[in-house]
Amino acid sequence: MLAGDLYISDDPTIVAAQRQAVRLSARFLAAYNEDPEAGQTLARELFGEVGTGAFVRAPVYVDYGSRVFIGPRTFVNMGLVALDVAEIRIGADCQIGPNVQLLTPTHPIDPQPRRDKFEAAKPITIGDNVWLGGGVIVCPGVTIGENSVIGAGAVVTRDVPANSLAVGNPARIVRSI
Repeated sequence: MLAGDLYISDDPTIVAAQRQAVRLSARFLAAYNEDPEAGQTLARELFGEVGTGAFVRAPVYVDYGSRVFIGPRTFVNMGLVALDVAEIRIGADCQIGPNVQLLTPTHPIDPQPRRDKFEAAKPITIGDNVWLGGGVIVCPGVTIGENSVIGAGAVVTRDVPANSLAVGNPARIVRSI
């Protein structure tokens, strides 16, 4: 999966790992609802890494959680969907708006492999000091360069260079920052 190879999506090992992520996500939500600061301890269990000073708001929805790496001082707003079949790396000092979707899975174009439940995945990389506005969707294999801003509701289907403002569906660069 991590190498981008095809895999069967309902393999029992995969299903078990996803169930564990659901349990950890539920524990994170419950802890967060009691005390948002204390909930951060559970966020550190759920995700592969949560850097010093980073803060994650609940709820979050993940495939595994363990393949999401959040840099120091990054803020993740509520409603993050991180389908982390491949790694998702979020840099330092980022702002992730509400209801952002980071989607690494891909599916075959041909109908029979889809029917057979084959999938693959491509990693997502978000550089330091990036702001993803509310409702942004980042597609598989995309890299967003440092200091970039992605406008609310944008669908990012290809790489965005550093120091860029991108908006729209599909996202297009409208100016340098």
